Amino acid sequence: MADGRLIYPMLAMVLLTFSTLVRLFLARRASVAEGVVSASYFKVYQGSTEPEASAQLARHFTNLFEAPVLFYAACISAMAIHATGTPFLALAWLYVLLRIAHTYVHTGKNVLNSRILAYFSSWLVLLAMWTLLAITA
Repeated sequence: MADGRLIYPMLAMVLLTFSTLVRLFLARRASVAEGVVSASYFKVYQGSTEPEASAQLARHFTNLFEAPVLFYAACISAMAIHATGTPFLALAWLYVLLRIAHTYVHTGKNVLNSRILAYFSSWLVLLAMWTLLAITA
């Protein structure tokens, strides 16, 4: 039977993505309620400009469907080939923590140097995960 411990870091990424979606929805709803943008703008995303606060969240939400897809694939692959030992699990949790840090920076004060550090570091961890998979396979 496969070790299912990798479900937990994957669940954490799903919850991070969901929490970003909720924040995006609330920001868009607030911008409409405050009259900053018309609700009709969100039908086709034309005729106006999305407010910066929700645009930033929207970009980050999209970002959570880019590199993290490779994270999910790595975790599922690790479970399939029984490569779910402590080193891989530690890398998976480190990836999640770096993505949480990236979310905090990107959707907060958006300090570019901090954001780049968190983002690039998460890519290095992702590369390490795939390298460990290749060595283990």
